[in-house]
Amino acid sequence: MASNAKRAATCVMGAYVVWLVFSYRYHFLDGVNLLIHEAGHVVLGFLGTILGVLGGTILQLIFPLAFVVYFWRRHQRFEAGVCGVWAAESAMHTARYMADAELQLLPLVGGHIHDWNWLLTRAGLLGWCEELGQLLHVLASIAAVWALWTAAEAGFDWGGKGESAHTALRSSHR
Repeated sequence: MASNAKRAATCVMGAYVVWLVFSYRYHFLDGVNLLIHEAGHVVLGFLGTILGVLGGTILQLIFPLAFVVYFWRRHQRFEAGVCGVWAAESAMHTARYMADAELQLLPLVGGHIHDWNWLLTRAGLLGWCEELGQLLHVLASIAAVWALWTAAEAGFDWGGKGESAHTALRSSHR
């Protein structure tokens, strides 16, 4: 049986995901993502300029995904779903940064180069930064909804026997 705490957390997370998808703005979790992002520049900076610049985004996206994989492999679906929402939110943060590459309106930590301006300029895609950012936001939104569904499925224990929603729905149609 699912705990009331997981059910309540799923409901709160549902409202959070709706907000992320339709009204994303920089908020508390992005401070954590920014710290991980900056660490990525340091960690991968030794592998060359391109990986040094990309390193922030790479670590920022891989870090929460590592937790998703960890919990998924332990069959802790609720926890994997929560971390999946974090990973999707981190991708939304990246999407906003990517979309800002041409105008560079976002404040930068330490006044360094804008990663996505540098990368997209070299790739000849700077004029597409907003579209690329929007595409990444859409993909991250899909991931956030999937992660929420995963957490809800585990948090509400649909079917009452620890079975998935898919199995519970299939059983109810027999």
